[in-house]
Amino acid sequence: MSQTIFVLEDEVDIARLVQYHLEGAGFTVRLYHSIGTIVTDAERQPPALFLLDIMVPGGDGLDLCRRLRLNPTLSVVPIILLTARAGENDRVHGLELGADDYITKPFATRELVARVKAVLRRFERPSTPSVVKFDEIEIDANAMQLRVAGELVTTTATEFRLLDYLARHPGRVFSRDHLLDAVWGDARFVTPRSVDVYVRRIREKIEADPESPRYLRTMRGAGYRFEIPKVSSA
Repeated sequence: MSQTIFVLEDEVDIARLVQYHLEGAGFTVRLYHSIGTIVTDAERQPPALFLLDIMVPGGDGLDLCRRLRLNPTLSVVPIILLTARAGENDRVHGLELGADDYITKPFATRELVARVKAVLRRFERPSTPSVVKFDEIEIDANAMQLRVAGELVTTTATEFRLLDYLARHPGRVFSRDHLLDAVWGDARFVTPRSVDVYVRRIREKIEADPESPRYLRTMRGAGYRFEIPKVSSA
């Protein structure tokens, strides 16, 4: 079955161009020219990826990104923001809201298709179940679920990927550049500052005191290290 991509783009010519090239690459595309029913449609049948223009009539693509990340059904679906804003602060703001990639206009259609494929590859799930448990934390890579004290905690796909990578390499110090390569791969919009944004978000979800973290530690001048008292893998 082809993967379905929900595209939010109010400029008809751009929307049709994106649809043409994505469908030519084997994807199924649902076009939206306004936010409208995109959330309710996605809840009924979650897409493989959202491609969201930031400036659309009757709403804001950034606000939609925030809503999707707070939705338990859709929080792990990757999001690519499509926008004319190219500044680093805009990119970081998108990251803080949970975006997984950021493509600026004007763009080459071949690059857009390549970036969509790259993001989807990043979030392929392992073929066999793999769970890491320690203290009251459980990280299920196959289901892409995080539980803390038995409660399901909502994460974005990128948050989960970074947490899972660090938890599977306890005790090792990773530089920001290493984490960028390991977790984001060829995403071109991310910077070392992006890693800091996601580390802060992860700490808020797993640490009793995010300001004094027990697990995800900062190694000054070096990067980050994940510390686990005891790890068992299933």
